[in-house]
Amino acid sequence: MSYRPNVENVTKAGSNDKEGLYEFIVKLADGTECRVFYHRFPEWRLTNISRLQKTPCPVCRKDFICKCMDSFAGDIGRQVEDGQWFDKALAE
Repeated sequence: MSYRPNVENVTKAGSNDKEGLYEFIVKLADGTECRVFYHRFPEWRLTNISRLQKTPCPVCRKDFICKCMDSFAGDIGRQVEDGQWFDKALAE
């Protein structure tokens, strides 16, 4: 059975508006939380993703640092962009 991330909520964690750098916390449907970093210029681009250490990794089941979410960065990034989460998170 393969893992399929499903974005449930996105909140803004920090930003540097001058440089166009943004940090968001992405909550997935399975309870996993990830920190994603975006660069805004010239368009939104995901630069890094890391899993927060609140629950074990849903892929490898480790409860410490792993890089499993890197392979799902494209899926998560696409869901954030398609779901208009940028506008919702920045409006807060």
